[in-house]
Amino acid sequence: MKIEQIYTSCLAQGAYFISSNGEAVVIDPLREIQPYIERAKADNVKINYILETHFHADFVSGHVDLAKATGAKIVYGPNAKPSFEFHSAKDGELLKVGDITFKVLHTPGHTMESTCYLLIDEGGKELALFSGDTLFIGDVGRPDLAQKSALMTQEELAGMLYDSLHEKIIPLPDSVVVYPAHGAGSACGKNMSKETTDILGNQKVTNYALRADMSKVDFVKEVTDGLLPPPGYFGMNVAMNKNGYDSIQEVMSRGLKKLSVQAFEAAANETDAIVLDTRNSMEFSKGFIPNSISIGLEGQFAPWVGALIPDVKQEILLITEPGKEEETVKRLARVGYDYVIGYLVGGIEAWKNAGKEVDSIGRITAEEFAIQFEEKPIVIDVRKPGEFSSEHVENAISIPLDFINNHMSEFPKEQPFIIHCAGGYRSIIAGSILKSRGFNNFVDVIGGYGAISKTTVPKTDFVCPTLK
Repeated sequence: MKIEQIYTSCLAQGAYFISSNGEAVVIDPLREIQPYIERAKADNVKINYILETHFHADFVSGHVDLAKATGAKIVYGPNAKPSFEFHSAKDGELLKVGDITFKVLHTPGHTMESTCYLLIDEGGKELALFSGDTLFIGDVGRPDLAQKSALMTQEELAGMLYDSLHEKIIPLPDSVVVYPAHGAGSACGKNMSKETTDILGNQKVTNYALRADMSKVDFVKEVTDGLLPPPGYFGMNVAMNKNGYDSIQEVMSRGLKKLSVQAFEAAANETDAIVLDTRNSMEFSKGFIPNSISIGLEGQFAPWVGALIPDVKQEILLITEPGKEEETVKRLARVGYDYVIGYLVGGIEAWKNAGKEVDSIGRITAEEFAIQFEEKPIVIDVRKPGEFSSEHVENAISIPLDFINNHMSEFPKEQPFIIHCAGGYRSIIAGSILKSRGFNNFVDVIGGYGAISKTTVPKTDFVCPTLK
């Protein structure tokens, strides 16, 4: 038997390839299916099942394409009703794969169809739990995403999740290894660990949601407290996972259309496409095509695209570092952004060489910020609320990047202001959005709060009201 976790850091997502005696399953695959096909070929195994833990909201699964390519059965737990052919597994059903068995554990709460898969070895020992978004390392799945489809409140779903954990998971042996679908950085939970696996016994001790002394009332309160609105693209990804999608080959072919400077400029002027620049944020700040938006590949690229571009059907024109075009289109497709209509051949250098206009974002060092702070400037912190409440610059204003599109009126139009995040990645994204909306009265702090924290600028954990 072989268990392989295939972890994609930029999505904080774990897919799994498990094989035994010539047969294999893939759990929660990413959209690009070739790596799974190549693994099966290398190990000389046949993929029999594609096990889906639920209808994913934060990425597009590769289940449909993988089933077509391999003949494997797509498996969901109870309550799932996709529009394609699949196997609806019953709670407690056993799926044989080589010498091992997967037991279906229906665990509703995160969503109504949420299901875990318990791996049992040839001797009958319960070895591993593939827990999807029901149980994370350090957390559990948020119970608000399925409210509309389930016709239930988040509190009712949280209560259902409590029952699932206590009836199906906590009774399992402490030695069972937990393999979740996500780790820290995913928007599917609020307190996930950076670790991507753990033994269940340790989670019973360290995971707040599994505490033995926690009542259902306390669990519901704690799990629902402080939930931020989900990114706008979540619902559209769920729909794609339920109803199917264009093949990844078709999406890649469409997105990798080469555009000259003239053709790129014409497309930008004649369509409603967003110009998305995926270069390093530092390079972007030095010079970029006016009105383009920066979301660098070096950060959590796909989730930020999903948070800031609300419509997955939005047409996109790409500026990338030369050689990064294919990777960019692929990573966009992972979260359902299938309508890239081409990329600029030669990138920003080709644009500059053609004598076209470029814009830039003003930046200052943390030391320069400290000097300017003596004049009591307006400081806007675009980090997440939890980061801000932990510690921030005294009198700073919190406008999280996640929801910047809904709070543009809170940025001063006449007075100069300073923006920062934790390290510079998110504030450059924010700066590019501000520039595209006509703001030119701001500068960004190089190194963000990480650099500011080393200066004498006064800090506090007192939460100030946002600017109105």
